[in-house]
Amino acid sequence: MKTEILLRNLLLTFTAVALAAHSHAREMPKDMPREDVIDIPAIGEGLCVSQVFQSNMVLQRDKPITVWGWAKPGEEVKVSFAGNTASATADAEHGWKVELPAQAANATPQAMTIKGDAKTLTLDNILVGDVWILSGQSNMEFPLEKIEDGNLEIASANYPEIRILSVPFKNGVYKVEKSFPRVWSYSSWSNRHFRKGDWDVCTPEIARELSAIGYVFARRIHKASNVPIGVIDTSQGGTTVETWIPKDKLKAVDSADTQAWLKKWEEDMANWDPKEDLEKRIQGKKDWLKKMDTEGRDVPAEGKVIPSDLLPGPIADKNNPGYCFAGMINPLAGLSVKGTIWHQGFNNAFGGLNGAQMYADVFPVLIESWREAFNDPKMPFGILSLCTAGEPQTLDNYCEMMLNFGIGIRAAQYQTFADLYEAGDKNIGFASTYDLRRSWYHPGLKIPAGERIARWALATQYGFDPNSIRWKPPVISDMQAKDGGLIVKFNEAIGDPEDGDMVGFAIAGKDRRFHPVKAEYPEIGRDHRNRPQYDRKQLKLTSIMVPEPVAYRYAWSRNPLANLSYSDVPLATQRSDDWPDQAVPLGVLPENATPLLTQPNLRDLKIALQKMDKQRKLAEAKATIEVLEAGD
Repeated sequence: MKTEILLRNLLLTFTAVALAAHSHAREMPKDMPREDVIDIPAIGEGLCVSQVFQSNMVLQRDKPITVWGWAKPGEEVKVSFAGNTASATADAEHGWKVELPAQAANATPQAMTIKGDAKTLTLDNILVGDVWILSGQSNMEFPLEKIEDGNLEIASANYPEIRILSVPFKNGVYKVEKSFPRVWSYSSWSNRHFRKGDWDVCTPEIARELSAIGYVFARRIHKASNVPIGVIDTSQGGTTVETWIPKDKLKAVDSADTQAWLKKWEEDMANWDPKEDLEKRIQGKKDWLKKMDTEGRDVPAEGKVIPSDLLPGPIADKNNPGYCFAGMINPLAGLSVKGTIWHQGFNNAFGGLNGAQMYADVFPVLIESWREAFNDPKMPFGILSLCTAGEPQTLDNYCEMMLNFGIGIRAAQYQTFADLYEAGDKNIGFASTYDLRRSWYHPGLKIPAGERIARWALATQYGFDPNSIRWKPPVISDMQAKDGGLIVKFNEAIGDPEDGDMVGFAIAGKDRRFHPVKAEYPEIGRDHRNRPQYDRKQLKLTSIMVPEPVAYRYAWSRNPLANLSYSDVPLATQRSDDWPDQAVPLGVLPENATPLLTQPNLRDLKIALQKMDKQRKLAEAKATIEVLEAGD
């Protein structure tokens, strides 16, 4: 038996490596321009299959296998796989679709044939296992080769049963796409081309360009489940949540913030004048060249070119509501998959204080829309919260660092999870990343993030004991004001894993002035040796600055000072109040101030918060002096 398994694994590895080498025969063309270069179009001539179906792919186990493509109208197409055949006739728009029976997981490479009147396509080295969608923006897209300890992961990334597909982003005017091309995708960020649109066998050379979070997730799931894993990366840097939701779904959202945002997009597109834009760009270039000449600075020949092209404007903006769903998710719609993991939010943090409310309104719609697209109303959907960025919060700048638009995005992500979970959705997942503290907006601690969301998948989708593989964040079950502080109750023991000071909570009174707290376990009695006993499912929160607290916020900073967890699962960013952030603290801005704050508004809030930090430090110093003097 052991000999048979060894021979099978050797054959699988040899086949995978050979086919992987073959797939790389599509070499990068020389002297490519600084733009996407299409090698294979999204839809070919005559009989063809959607680009999501290729050699080296993984098909989803235990679900019917739907395959689709195009042929001449009226042409009969037969698709065969794993001893089963289904046929369909191409319709007037050339489309055809078949459904094959569900298959159990199978790591033995198999072939699929697609036969038409005069042409047969053969897809080789197909495995049957679990397919996971990766999506979000650049922190999901961020490649393995750029993260901390990424090179160590790359060196060991030989997994012939893990298969990888990165869907190319479609530049151009907003359009609902039916498929995607296979391209050399140009990145202005990296100043290089990346090969996208091909299913590949996981090797060090392939893995290095894959989403770091996605790779770590796939590696952990594969080794734990022992089934083939396919990951389809649909992430795109710099995108907002609304671009990943079908536009018709957004229009149906009963939310003033969402509708105002959609209205602005519609107005911007309606008012776009490409000729007027060109005139402004021409004048701007002329003014710049004149300035360079006046300063005696040389300009290379390519820098002297005067613009002459008419630009499409907002309709081609990747954050046009619905754009990325239409271009990157719609080509996959109907594919059987296991689930999705999502990591996004940075660009929505630019939406001002009302941006978080819009996020809270539309994020559940995104989850529902994706489940609908993949024909699974219970499709597992794992949320990785918004990552850290910017200056770390400390006890010296605590209040000042509580003013940041991204915090509300992170809280909205957790609240969406909590609401769905409490409503009975057992396939919704969540993992915090705020404690993976780095100042850069592409924090390099991606391996722990991938491991955390893999915990959720293993405990909820793969039958592992959730008591031994912890994933669910601790839950605050109750809060009450008592003896000049707040008593916060949890569903399980809470604390700092390193047994240090417990930090992260801030409390406020009716003046809405939040200050960091002293957090302590309430004493509940004494043991037989007269040693104090504590209730570790409760914390008493007190602050010298808040004698009558009424509300708390936790991990309320983009790069927060917060360390509470159960075991090593962090307590999520959250708050008990529903105060509009432009009115926190009270009295700084007029009561009728709008969420679309001006720079002077933000400056005034920042000054007030800095003053609060100073007042607290002075009060704490005074209290310390009084204690010392009393001791004398």
